[in-house]
Amino acid sequence: MTPTVDRSVFHEGGRTGFLLIHGLGGTPVELRYVAQGLARAGHTVLCCQLGGHCGTIEELRNSTWQQWYKSVEAAHDRLKQHCDTIIAGGLSMGGILAVHLAQNRPSEVHGLALYAPTLKLDGWSMPWYSAILRLLRPNNVYWEFDLPEHEPYGIKDERLRAFVVNSMLSGDSSQAGVFSTPLRCFAHFNALVSVVKKKLGSVTAPALIMHPRDDDIASLGNALYLQRKLGGLVDVVVMDDSYHIITLDRQRHLVVERSLSFASALEKEAIRRAAVARPLHRVAAE
Repeated sequence: MTPTVDRSVFHEGGRTGFLLIHGLGGTPVELRYVAQGLARAGHTVLCCQLGGHCGTIEELRNSTWQQWYKSVEAAHDRLKQHCDTIIAGGLSMGGILAVHLAQNRPSEVHGLALYAPTLKLDGWSMPWYSAILRLLRPNNVYWEFDLPEHEPYGIKDERLRAFVVNSMLSGDSSQAGVFSTPLRCFAHFNALVSVVKKKLGSVTAPALIMHPRDDDIASLGNALYLQRKLGGLVDVVVMDDSYHIITLDRQRHLVVERSLSFASALEKEAIRRAAVARPLHRVAAE
């Protein structure tokens, strides 16, 4: 079997870096516009490819949330070679993986940029059985079948939506992801969420959360829950002209702008802390 090509995207820039993580069944392409905007502003950006993604449906079905997370840690290790300050984030489930990274490596994740973060699939377009899907865990999946995507596919812009759907139907999952997601993947997603929710309060890194008010896949309640439970400062931006995939939809420019402002604030705070620490070092030396 031909190994899956690594579709990760890397832009080398300054000492502040963004680790961006795509969603379940998605690809780094869904973060390309944001990555390019951040890179043009001088930041180092790495959009990693999650294990089991961008290949066949069987590869995705056989992957686990632990493998997805292992991809995130490997990408973080790579980014640390170039950056002193790292902002981890991502779209949908990618944001939850970023939070898990901050839980496990608190001193090495300096900020979180969460784009439509998803703890449960409860958006207005989700089918009636989505509540049942939340009960699944990897050890209680007894059937193997795939659940197809459905209108409006997370995108409000109709022209862009048509392009994405055609890409999904083309059979090349490296571009727009898969058109159907294996049931087992939802079970692993639920298992990941269960682990992450237990320790949300331990995450003290500042966070930027951007979430559409009319999210068709994950309601605004997902963002508000994280705002309440995360242990650090949280800035929530509610978007009014996008559906779930905000990194591609009508307000993608706003995602870039607010992410850059967030990074700038982190850099200024780092400079302030360094300035405060220097006199203390001199006093200690005397």
